[in-house]
Amino acid sequence: MTMEPGLLLTTLLGVGFAAQWLAWRVRLPAIVFLLLAGIVFGPVLQLVHPDRLLGPLLFPVVSLAVALILFEGSLSLRFAELRGIGGAVRGLVSYGAIAALLMLAAAAHLLAGLSWDIALLFGALTCVTGPTVIAPMLRTLRPNARIASTLRWEGIVIDPLGALFAVLIYEAIVSREQGHTIGVFLGTIGSGVVAGAAAALVLGQLLRRQMIPEYLQNFGTLAAVLLTFSLSNALAHESGLLAVTIMGVALGNMRNLHVDDILDFKEHLTTLLVSSLFILLAARLPWPLPSGTLMAGIGILLVSQVLIRPLSVVIATAGSSLAWRERALIAWVAPRGIVAAAVSALFALRLDALGMHGADVLVPLVFILIIGTVVLQGATARPLARWLGVAEPEPRGVLVFGADEVPRAVAKALHDGGIRVVLADDDWEGIRRARMDGLATFFGNPASSHADRHLDLTGIGRLLAMSTHRERNSLACLHYREEFGRDRVYRLRNLGPEETTDRAALADSLLAPPLFEEAMTHGRFAGLLAQGWRVKSTRLTATFDWPHFIEQYGSASILLFGIEEKGALRVVSTKRQLEPRPGWTVIALVPPAAAAEA
Repeated sequence: MTMEPGLLLTTLLGVGFAAQWLAWRVRLPAIVFLLLAGIVFGPVLQLVHPDRLLGPLLFPVVSLAVALILFEGSLSLRFAELRGIGGAVRGLVSYGAIAALLMLAAAAHLLAGLSWDIALLFGALTCVTGPTVIAPMLRTLRPNARIASTLRWEGIVIDPLGALFAVLIYEAIVSREQGHTIGVFLGTIGSGVVAGAAAALVLGQLLRRQMIPEYLQNFGTLAAVLLTFSLSNALAHESGLLAVTIMGVALGNMRNLHVDDILDFKEHLTTLLVSSLFILLAARLPWPLPSGTLMAGIGILLVSQVLIRPLSVVIATAGSSLAWRERALIAWVAPRGIVAAAVSALFALRLDALGMHGADVLVPLVFILIIGTVVLQGATARPLARWLGVAEPEPRGVLVFGADEVPRAVAKALHDGGIRVVLADDDWEGIRRARMDGLATFFGNPASSHADRHLDLTGIGRLLAMSTHRERNSLACLHYREEFGRDRVYRLRNLGPEETTDRAALADSLLAPPLFEEAMTHGRFAGLLAQGWRVKSTRLTATFDWPHFIEQYGSASILLFGIEEKGALRVVSTKRQLEPRPGWTVIALVPPAAAAEA
């Protein structure tokens, strides 16, 4: 059965969206469903033939897509963040990664019969995890904060470093295969480094001096990345991938240069590229697989899971403060992701064109390891964490969206009441003041793709959308109600005279339950604080119950939250009224006179 190319391409986009949506629903990395979709549409049903569909454009299209993926990943590597990641993470992304690379290469050489060149390339590609596969798994796994932080930072840092390892090994293989001297190899590396650094310097200056209008910055950056990749390849063959990787690292670490908007755009573009690219790459898999490839892939998966990862973790975390139970779970969790899949497919295309023996089995082996680690670890990691006693209980913490005086006052009261709180906003002044109050913060939009990668939600189970932006509150509620559940997402209303009509009101499907009493809005809350009202926390007892609280602090007091004896948080909303009991800690907004007496 054949399909018209235009219809086939649009069908692939739809399938890619469906795979991403399914991954979101079941909280597994999307790459598994994308690869499986490609296998079904390619080798199984024979509907997609990438070489026939794209013809001579296949290699350029894959090359440019991989260049953008590498640039986006390297753009998120900030050297300043490396100083605070801890000894265990530094070990995992340095000598631990090198140990894993060498052991994976040995396994590929012994079990799959790959030459040492291809085996080392396989090891470099598969020694990395990555935030796109770690983040969904951590949400389901819910380990303690030390484990979650270690795995999350390992994925963030090793993703671009692993790509750099793989590119350098690939350059060495190609240089040797083409009979180049060590001087030519070093020249290729130098050309990529210089081209990437120069491109980053020029683009960074243009962005910093506002010489590119804001609406053209994303387009200009996209054009600069692709142009750098192509020009570097023209100057020194196969240096383009190194150039865009260096360009991303350099841009991401320039001072006084804000790349968050560019990063968000690249993440959205990468989602589109990944959704289409991986289906095409999986559809190219030879079927049946080369003799012995499936069994070799399963063997490498098992050896990696039960021997290589544990050994590399033991080496990397020696002397760290992690307990053995925490190390055991870290040793089990290491799903492979986007960099391994995308870069392996590109390298395999090029090495196969050079006639290198073993290049045809590189992609199947990588794909088997990706699918195997994600599925196996996704199914077993949570039970293992519970058995080891390192799993977090039901998340009781709160994510507060907003950083002005209202959400800061609420977040401080919850924090003082023993509730884990993370306050998120892109208002730097508000975030700075929250940090001075001792609150955990996230600088950025909590509904962004950047937050999906970097916002630590360990122990967080509720959202309080309390910013001054009504539409962004609604967007955050939509974003997190599938994460936390519809009954654990709330908003503080932002009503003005012009917003009370049906014409201006948002659709019910976009709204979460309003916080606090019926008449409470952000403006009223801020006005009360300005008049001297204060957020007051009090523990109730049998002799000082809620009626006594009202008697002391006044009937005008407004109940906001209740914290049960066992630490469970109860939220007052228009749909849920509370009856505080002895033993609870109540958090209420009390009038000025009562606040002064307290």
